[in-house]
Amino acid sequence: MTQQPILTARGLVKRYGRVTALDHADFDLYAGEVLAVIGDNGAGKSSLIKAISGAVHPDEGEITLDGKPIHFRSPMEARDAGIETVYQNLALSPALSIADNMFLGREIRKPGILGSWLRMLDRKTMEKQARDKLTELGLMTIQNISQAVETLSGGQRQGVAVARAAAFGSKVVIMDEPTAALGVKESRRVLELIQDVKKRGLPIVLISHNMPHVFEVADRIHIHRLGKRLCVIDPKEYSMSDAVAFMTGAKEPPASLAA
Repeated sequence: MTQQPILTARGLVKRYGRVTALDHADFDLYAGEVLAVIGDNGAGKSSLIKAISGAVHPDEGEITLDGKPIHFRSPMEARDAGIETVYQNLALSPALSIADNMFLGREIRKPGILGSWLRMLDRKTMEKQARDKLTELGLMTIQNISQAVETLSGGQRQGVAVARAAAFGSKVVIMDEPTAALGVKESRRVLELIQDVKKRGLPIVLISHNMPHVFEVADRIHIHRLGKRLCVIDPKEYSMSDAVAFMTGAKEPPASLAA
């Protein structure tokens, strides 16, 4: 590709005591693409994503967004910069409503003195926007937008988390195992959502163990092994068995693919 990546990482190192989770790892994400990140358990995928999304601080290396170096001190700073993440544990508050979860950390306050002085929330606006967003994304039919998230099924909770990321991510959406807890029908909707988000021009980082899903939606596949990027493959040119062989070390990738 001749275009510049929207998000890059170079030489990321993260150690936890004697364990090296990231060993001079590199990463490139281009505008409007779905980049899958795959790797065996313990390969360092989660540490890479956490470094990019502000959840951990790399010991060494540099991350750039739109060509500018970034140093996120928290996931909130990453969100403010337009990087939204759907974590595997969904990071939802079960006792709060669907609308409250959608706007968690970016609540809309009532106009005028009620909002600025009394800090009252504009629940009507938040509920309307939450309902509109969920309907637009076609993830679920919610009867009551003010019902608590703990009353939803696992698939519906995933829908709320994915919808929140898609609604507010302005630069990058990161999805960590978005279909892991879902049935066939709900998984299909999430894959369709990924395609919808991509059509809007938003790049997506998809971390997944589900190879059929990866090969269905990814434009490129980043293979992570032993704490670093081993190679990046085109799913049209390599098979699932090739990807698994590279990932597990059963086969070395061609020199032309070396990261």
